[in-house]
Amino acid sequence: MKDVFSVEETNLMCIFDTSSKTALLTGLKGSIPDIHDPDMRDIYMSAIEKLEKISDSEFAKIGFYIAEEYTEEMGA
Repeated sequence: MKDVFSVEETNLMCIFDTSSKTALLTGLKGSIPDIHDPDMRDIYMSAIEKLEKISDSEFAKIGFYIAEEYTEEMGA
């Protein structure tokens, strides 16, 4: 479960409501029409596909943090 999402996907998800899987998926899917960069769209779609495959209990175990902030907090 730890490595299910890439750093890019995790960072992306952190800008949305992560209080529930449903809220996060709603935010991600609702933003797709505004994403014109193909690479960014790929990150969105990949994150959505992975979220749809995990259970709510697996979702609840995800620690949402922006990777750079986590690295700074860890003293790296």
